[in-house]
Amino acid sequence: TRSIAMARKRLETMPCGGGSPLAHAINVAIRTGINAQKSGDVGKVVLVVISDGRANVPLAVSEGEELLTAEAQKDKKALKEELLAVARQLRGMSNFNMVVLDTENKFVSTGMAKELAEAAGGRYHYIPKADERSLAGVAKDALRSFGLK
Repeated sequence: TRSIAMARKRLETMPCGGGSPLAHAINVAIRTGINAQKSGDVGKVVLVVISDGRANVPLAVSEGEELLTAEAQKDKKALKEELLAVARQLRGMSNFNMVVLDTENKFVSTGMAKELAEAAGGRYHYIPKADERSLAGVAKDALRSFGLK
């Protein structure tokens, strides 16, 4: 969005925790960005992903093609590859960037948020204490680094 204030308000009401259809969320963000570019609403799209990078809901489930099973949820390798494949789409897209704000506790870190940013050719920031002020500050700095105000 062009409006940092609007994004902030939406972030404040966003639920956290639970299932993470991360690949689906990135796909939807890409489609939304493409539509905004086609309509002339925006020139550059920056996906700001606030996550530990761990997906636990397969794309087929979040798109309603399959039911969520314990087996599918436990296949971490397949979930990881699916997520990274979706993120790699951004590398070849003109005027698209990704910023990943890593909220994972480093004590139990998997490093997935960093891998996600690298796959997308984006930027990575670790935020040890992810509060409103730190998230907003890092997101704002990241947007500036892409030439956005």
